[in-house]
Amino acid sequence: MANTKSALKRAQIADRNRLRNKAYKSAVKTLMKKYFTAVETYAADPSPELKQEALARMSEAYSKIDRAIKRGALHPNNGARKKSKLAQRLKAHTQPAATAQ
Repeated sequence: MANTKSALKRAQIADRNRLRNKAYKSAVKTLMKKYFTAVETYAADPSPELKQEALARMSEAYSKIDRAIKRGALHPNNGARKKSKLAQRLKAHTQPAATAQ
């Protein structure tokens, strides 16, 4: 338990920030899972509508990741890595397979 008023306030602020960061991180994970599900659906049955759905989910995830970085819940490199993983997953299903020579 904090012994001074300032230490008590810092503990309260730390708890508040921890809960806010937890909410951002949880939302990012949820949106990434929704995106991966949309990509798998598109991979099983490629159609323009399903691709648009996947792109819309990717846009939502990118937005939430950027917001989490801006608020300090995620480190910029961590956010960049997550966004790269999202783009890589869709690219694997949209690019034609490379031919070996």
